[in-house]
Amino acid sequence: MPDGKKHLRKAMPPAPPVAVPPQRFSRFLQRWLDADPARSALLDDITRLSLAQADLGAALARELEAGLPLPRAMRRVRNLWVCAIIRRDLEGRADLDEVVTAMTRFADFAIQTHLAALTDELIQAHGVPMGEESGRPQQMMVLSMGKGGGGELNVSSDIDLIFVYPEDGETAAGPGQRQLSNHEFFVRLGRRLNAALSEIIEDGFTFRVDMALRPNGNSGPLAASLAMVEEYLIVQGREWERYAWVKARAVTGDPEDIAALDAIVRPFVFRRYLDFGVIDAIRNMHAQIRAEVKRQERLHPERSHNVKLGRGGIREIEFLAQVFQLIRGGRDPALRDRSTRATLRLLGERELLPQDTVERLLAAYTFLRNLEHRLQYLEDAQTHTLPVGEADRQLVAEMMGAPSVATLLARLEEQRTYVAAQFDAIFADKSESPDPDVVLLADDPENRELIAARLVELGYDEPAGAAARLVSTLQGPRLVSLPEASRARLLALADTALGQIATVVREAGVGSHAATLGRLLDFFEAIARRSAYLSLLTEYPHTLERVIRMINASGWAATYLAQHPILLDELLDDRNAGAEDIKQLAASLDAQLCEAAGDTERQLDILRETHHAQLFRLLALDLAGELSVERLADHLSLLADTIVGATIRHAWRTVATRHVEEPRFAVIAYGKLGGKELGYVSDLDVIFLFDDEDDSAPSNYAKLAQRFITWNTAHTAAGILFDVDTALRPDGASGMLVSSVSAFERYQDSSAWLWEHQALTRARFCAGDAAIGARFEAIRERVLRKDRSGREAELKEEIRAMRRRMRDANFNRGELFDLKQDEGGMIDIEFIVQYLVLRHAATYPQLTANAGNIALLRMCGELGLIDAALAAKVADAYRTMRKLQHQVRLQGQDKARVEPALVKAHSDAVTRLWHILLET
Repeated sequence: MPDGKKHLRKAMPPAPPVAVPPQRFSRFLQRWLDADPARSALLDDITRLSLAQADLGAALARELEAGLPLPRAMRRVRNLWVCAIIRRDLEGRADLDEVVTAMTRFADFAIQTHLAALTDELIQAHGVPMGEESGRPQQMMVLSMGKGGGGELNVSSDIDLIFVYPEDGETAAGPGQRQLSNHEFFVRLGRRLNAALSEIIEDGFTFRVDMALRPNGNSGPLAASLAMVEEYLIVQGREWERYAWVKARAVTGDPEDIAALDAIVRPFVFRRYLDFGVIDAIRNMHAQIRAEVKRQERLHPERSHNVKLGRGGIREIEFLAQVFQLIRGGRDPALRDRSTRATLRLLGERELLPQDTVERLLAAYTFLRNLEHRLQYLEDAQTHTLPVGEADRQLVAEMMGAPSVATLLARLEEQRTYVAAQFDAIFADKSESPDPDVVLLADDPENRELIAARLVELGYDEPAGAAARLVSTLQGPRLVSLPEASRARLLALADTALGQIATVVREAGVGSHAATLGRLLDFFEAIARRSAYLSLLTEYPHTLERVIRMINASGWAATYLAQHPILLDELLDDRNAGAEDIKQLAASLDAQLCEAAGDTERQLDILRETHHAQLFRLLALDLAGELSVERLADHLSLLADTIVGATIRHAWRTVATRHVEEPRFAVIAYGKLGGKELGYVSDLDVIFLFDDEDDSAPSNYAKLAQRFITWNTAHTAAGILFDVDTALRPDGASGMLVSSVSAFERYQDSSAWLWEHQALTRARFCAGDAAIGARFEAIRERVLRKDRSGREAELKEEIRAMRRRMRDANFNRGELFDLKQDEGGMIDIEFIVQYLVLRHAATYPQLTANAGNIALLRMCGELGLIDAALAAKVADAYRTMRKLQHQVRLQGQDKARVEPALVKAHSDAVTRLWHILLET
């Protein structure tokens, strides 16, 4: 799992130093010093530098050389270590990071040292444990859980451990040795390790050990094989155990075995989807903890002010950090860090929490952990509550830099109040108390008349039809068979949605109640079996309203959201408002794809999720009226370029026979992508060029092109990326999938049809090797600038013939005007522009600029090639028709058709220019 150290560099400053010797505040430290006069010098020596540099091995060796057995020697090192921490902390020379890191270092050291010695002892008696299937020697993995696993151990904390061994088998017993099963060997080893760490002898103990987090808790075996752990987590693993296993860190064991364990644990803890159901699970676990704390406080009022488990305490900050890990860690590996502090900082970087909130939570965490340590410094006791005695409370206040107990309590209350408010913002139950006068769907979901009457009160335009659709959906097989909890959530969401739809339609001034409800019910059916999405809408009620606003505005948006419900995450808050800077997006995408190298399925999903999220953000801006059709197309085209570039780079790395690290390969865009007029569901019209003399280049680049197509068109859990059309390559479907640049040039000069030169007017370099892109552009300009003045009649006839073939293939038998295909429509305008470029670019080379149809029409008017006023009208027609086409498509219609009267003036202008240029 990720190392969070880089997120801990902005360390909180140490607590204020005390003005008197630390032993005045720690009776444990005073007793330790009084027991042996030589200890003072020893303490001076070890505390001169940060404990991060202190040599634990040397300290242990010194005790062993004095003749002490390992358990006693380790306890003496432990006492020295704790006293050193107390001193450096209270003198203001150690910050929280040094304190918890030092304590975790020592715990790891103690476990590793004792385990090595005890393993040798058992091997001497019973032989080496061997894997039944692998035949490999077996080592025990000691997993540090809780704060130890997170590298944030308390000074007087116990340690939560789990013992795992790789596989069953038996020990390879030799002469005089008694053979044991691997299970018995490791259970004995675990029992001895616990005793070595926790038994109280003359020098005290090293650590109290808690094994309650192991599979089946205290009733389970002390040590479990990997197979036992896997079966337990799959069959019996409970929600709270996911929370516990986030922190699991192997302190010992073979790296290969640790990796195998991680592969078992990771899918249990981190789900591949966004798991918002965990909020309710943690809420319930927290409620149980709080109930127990309150019970203890009622029985023992003097034990109030529990800084760990009390309201606004350390545990609530840990829950705040870990809920984001459990929700998002399956999709964002960086969020799998075990450290609470590192995770909080990452939440700020990811904008999952405001930066100010993160800083205040870190300050509260530091304050509470420092206070917790000072409570423990008094007697080296595992306590989290303020002491009963006033004198001890005053000592704690002074250790915290407060002049009085009252001041300390006020500061404590301030921190806890803030933490509690942040905790409640996420974990408070969001369900609203229902209106007692309203009959809820859950009460009588089949009563159409009652539901229709409610819809009448809400002002629905078709209450009877809407009620019928609602009852039909709720009683349909997909929703009736839902688990009880999911069905209850869905009914509550539907109840809420009925009023929100009425509000949205009224405020928007457009849309139909019945149509919007129908779209929402389609969406509910699509996500009903994904309880995480129902949880998201329940936990974040404003997200449901945003969904309703979006689907009221656009039927296509409703369909898209139903196909990709993970995009609900984009509606949670405003952190994703607006399109992401394309350079940042490209860098982030590349980093994610590199991280997933070797897992092609995950890389395909990353590409899709990134594209869908960006497209959805643009859709939100579009529906809000913040983007013109032209600006939207520019954004979508640039996004496609970025996705294409990333696909080429990372697909090439999967070609095992590749002969160079960077492919000399380029993707050339035609059609909508080439003209930067891409829509939400446009195909990619592309060809592939390479410039590489290596013998293996043609076959390797053919593999790359094929993988590019597969990576774009394959259906995964995240959907598809783009449909890809390569029909415009040289010789079309019968031609090679990839062409060398020189072969492409020869084809354009001697074999290409006129319609292929037409297509070239909208072609451009899209992604890949920029040098090839430059060569393509030079070829394109030279071909388009050929003198065709002597073939004007032939040019006109070929363009007319091509247009007739297209119109016959897409004949419109309806009464509505087809914005794209009908006479006077958008394709006529595109053909007019292509004719003007091919006919006049020899004289006016500026016409080969890939500037778009509107700009080129204006340019032709300015050059006097066509009437400037008519050129302006046709440009307006193209702009208007594109906008209308976009609006129709947003409503989910496949064919962009409108009432003829709506565009008659525009289509007449187009037809007039067509006749002037191509029919005379």
